[in-house]
Amino acid sequence: MTRVGRKVINVPEGTTVLVDGSTVVVKGPKGSLDIVVDAAISFDIVSNTVVVKNTDSDSSMSAKHGLYRALLANMVKGVSEGFTKDLELVGVGYRVALQGENLNFSLGYSHPVVFPSPTGIQFVVEGQTKIKVVGIDKQVVGQTVAEIIALRSRDAYKGKGIRLAGTVVKTKPGKSVKK
Repeated sequence: MTRVGRKVINVPEGTTVLVDGSTVVVKGPKGSLDIVVDAAISFDIVSNTVVVKNTDSDSSMSAKHGLYRALLANMVKGVSEGFTKDLELVGVGYRVALQGENLNFSLGYSHPVVFPSPTGIQFVVEGQTKIKVVGIDKQVVGQTVAEIIALRSRDAYKGKGIRLAGTVVKTKPGKSVKK
């Protein structure tokens, strides 16, 4: 067994984990998520804890054992607490505004950039340069953040662009003039 796979998942009050064959459904106050698992993975649900067990001794199933345990733990956390990522825009004239469900960026291009909201994701805009991406699915939140950062990734020389809040950017020195 893997070290990650051996850890017990604590299920908070108001959250339920249901196993129906190879499908695991997690329901909580923020919504519902489901996943299809391999047949060699089984689940022991006792009161408010879930233990993921591997019934196969294959090494690839040992790796999947830890994977499914981590995915299930993220699902439980997502439907009970949710996931949040903070982004910031750095640069003169870089702005963001919420337009219905979509984000409207001004990123120094000749045109505004409209970013549509994926299913299950909510945007919170604080001021003109801070964005919160909120959702229950960790993978979708992370993918959305990566796509937003790709709209204007940081400049290596000036540090301008979209980045995760609190990220320290080390800029390159420019050309030095020789006398």
